[in-house]
Amino acid sequence: MKETVDCIDSGTEFCPCHLAESNECILCSQLQGSCFCDCLNWNGVCIYHEFINNGSKAKEGRKTYNCLVEKKVLYQSDVLLIKFKVPHKLAIDLVKPGSFIFIRTNENIYFDVPISILESNIETNIVTIMIEIRGIKTKKLLDIKEGGEITIRGPYWNGVFGLKNLDKQINKNVLVIARGIGMAPMMPVIRKLSLNNNNVNLILDKAPYSDNYVKEFLAEYDLNIIEESVLDKGELTDEVKVIIKSYIKEKNVGYIHIAGADILTVKMIEYLNSIGGEDIKLSCCNNIKMCCGEGVCGSCTARFSGHRVKRFCKVQADPRNVFEGRRFI
Repeated sequence: MKETVDCIDSGTEFCPCHLAESNECILCSQLQGSCFCDCLNWNGVCIYHEFINNGSKAKEGRKTYNCLVEKKVLYQSDVLLIKFKVPHKLAIDLVKPGSFIFIRTNENIYFDVPISILESNIETNIVTIMIEIRGIKTKKLLDIKEGGEITIRGPYWNGVFGLKNLDKQINKNVLVIARGIGMAPMMPVIRKLSLNNNNVNLILDKAPYSDNYVKEFLAEYDLNIIEESVLDKGELTDEVKVIIKSYIKEKNVGYIHIAGADILTVKMIEYLNSIGGEDIKLSCCNNIKMCCGEGVCGSCTARFSGHRVKRFCKVQADPRNVFEGRRFI
């Protein structure tokens, strides 16, 4: 069966992008150097037509904004929450699941750091992000002050794989599994599932943190929350396996969102395959390294069987297709 691949920017105000200028478009065959029209995935807009109408050049890219920091909370030495005010249109653009921005920590644009959106409030235009302080880039974010400014670039939308599976969930029993900092980008997913009248069950593992730092955001939704350890020494715990299997068998759960490290997604796919759950629809966090967010720098690329290279800051795919057939050498 042909793999379903999409471009997150296709049909948006940012399409065609710089990839089209170099005959590297993800979807359009003519903007890949071919002489015929054979789109990989039709999205209702002819990318080639848009490219020609725009003078055979890319459209204007994402803008940079200086935003007022409304609130800063350091929950523990390596968990930082920031709330800042953005233009109304940007707040709307950042509501959808998978939304993220680049935060500028230095005058050099090459040091921008991608951070997922925890919440975007379109009434107050306040955007909330939660950051795990890990390396040189994120340590600089500790210098941000309340009442000061934060420089961001966006909007970007490919922070979640399997968005089509998510969109199809209406009036169903669904399961969300989150661990660690994955509790932040899971919130827009939970919002979407709740708005679509789904019965949302959440398995939350706060490790490696000492507390659940999204309690106030979870309180806004009617959820069945189970706090349970999901990983132990790189393997799913027996307890979470029992819970997952019971939800699939007894509550007819047909969709699972995985918010955590790649190892959690890989182990979930392996476990579902072992219990005959190949038909369970999945979505998961996109943890690929990013730098430019436009598919140009190459930091987001991954190689797959058949000498295929995918730019995961733009390529939208099913989680199973992301982790199966991937080459690591």
